[in-house]
Amino acid sequence: MKSGKNFAVLNSMAVFVFAAGCTVGPKYQRPSAPVPAKWDVPEPWRESTPKEGVPKGEWWGVFQDEELNALEKQTLDANQTIKVAVARLEQARASAAVQIAAQFPTLSTAPAAQRQRVPTLHPGAGPVAVGPVTVNNLSLPFQAGYEVDLFGRRRRSIETAQASYQASAADLENVRLVITSELAGDYFTVRQLDTELGILNRTVETLQKGLQLVDSRHKGGVASGLDVAQEETLLNTTRTQAILLQQQRKQFEDAIAVLVGKPAPDFRLPPRELNAEPPGLDAGLPSDLLERRPDIAEAERQMAVANAQIGIARAAYFPSLNLFANGGWQATDIAKLLNVQSTVWAVGADAAEAVFTGGSRRAQTQFAKADYDASVAAYRNTVLAAFGEVQDDVTGLMILDQAFHSQEQAVDAARRTLNISTDRYTGGLVNYLDVVTAQQTLLNNEQQLAVIRGQRLVTSVLLIKALGGGWDASSLSAVHVKTKLREVVAP
Repeated sequence: MKSGKNFAVLNSMAVFVFAAGCTVGPKYQRPSAPVPAKWDVPEPWRESTPKEGVPKGEWWGVFQDEELNALEKQTLDANQTIKVAVARLEQARASAAVQIAAQFPTLSTAPAAQRQRVPTLHPGAGPVAVGPVTVNNLSLPFQAGYEVDLFGRRRRSIETAQASYQASAADLENVRLVITSELAGDYFTVRQLDTELGILNRTVETLQKGLQLVDSRHKGGVASGLDVAQEETLLNTTRTQAILLQQQRKQFEDAIAVLVGKPAPDFRLPPRELNAEPPGLDAGLPSDLLERRPDIAEAERQMAVANAQIGIARAAYFPSLNLFANGGWQATDIAKLLNVQSTVWAVGADAAEAVFTGGSRRAQTQFAKADYDASVAAYRNTVLAAFGEVQDDVTGLMILDQAFHSQEQAVDAARRTLNISTDRYTGGLVNYLDVVTAQQTLLNNEQQLAVIRGQRLVTSVLLIKALGGGWDASSLSAVHVKTKLREVVAP
């Protein structure tokens, strides 16, 4: 059919003009960011223990805690914040697909059938009416259109959508990292509180026995009422601390419930004292961080989006070209609708150019450039913040490691002091105030040791988070919407 030939000619013209088109706007190049040569950490600390890289994927497995592993799995499956990020990623993928679909011609049809009663004239007697007649009007039209991408506006739009899709993918990974690290931090904090509660409960038992001993000595006239009051005061103070810690533990337990997607009243985490040690971690080189943090990757992709927007704004200075073709069949009898004599067609093209916009195009271009400059500054700020986080956590682990060993010695010394004070009191060499003071000192030092132990693990979690949780920006290369035939022809 002639109409088919015309459609083929139109399509060939579109391909030729598209291939001859150019893409306006700056070519994207990743801006530089200040990168230190190494972390500010003393060498002896680095060499003290073997270090390992952050494991990829389920990074929390490095702590070798089965209960934590189970909670992290529940979080990935049921956390609502992660589900929101997943939905946002699907939206970004769909937006990219919409922009890609715009590079293909459009084809539409609008079949119509009409039966109409109209007046008519006698064919040979001049303007003499011979009565009305009823006629049919049947049509089966097709319309094809294609906007030629002469100056790359559509290509820049696709580039924007693809970069936004990758930014959403990086955002999802960042959300997962933040949520899973928050869960691990809260989990180890709960275990730290369990350890402190264990210390307080054991101290209460010891003080109860001590109070019985002092009370019996008081009744025997050996000890004074002051000794009883001092021991009783310390006993009740210790009980109060345990009660208050229960409230604090409940708050962290409820926070974990939210993270794993369960109602707080239905969630319970059985108490268990902390006995884990922080894993050996290698922070690597600062330059590696640019490819290991999903938030840095997201900021970099946002720069690509902003750069493409400049091209879209500049394309508005140039004319647009639209190709169109209409074809189909039109007849008064359905039996003759698809005859060659009933064929109708038309082809054409139109160009449009805004002659006067009152400075709107210039303002749009300036807006896009300013947005790009802002995205560059945001990217560099994200990089600087990442270096700061890693440096803080590396330094924190070093300090906490030193403090932990020092505090262990303090606990041993406090325990020896209590034993000596108790023996001297039993021998009548000192009053009971020395024993009470030694008991309080030992309790304080044991609690401080538990706090430092918990802080070491929480800081290890923060360091893994700051290092990107084993993620690699190279995985974003697979996040790309590709044109598939079945998707192109799907309604």
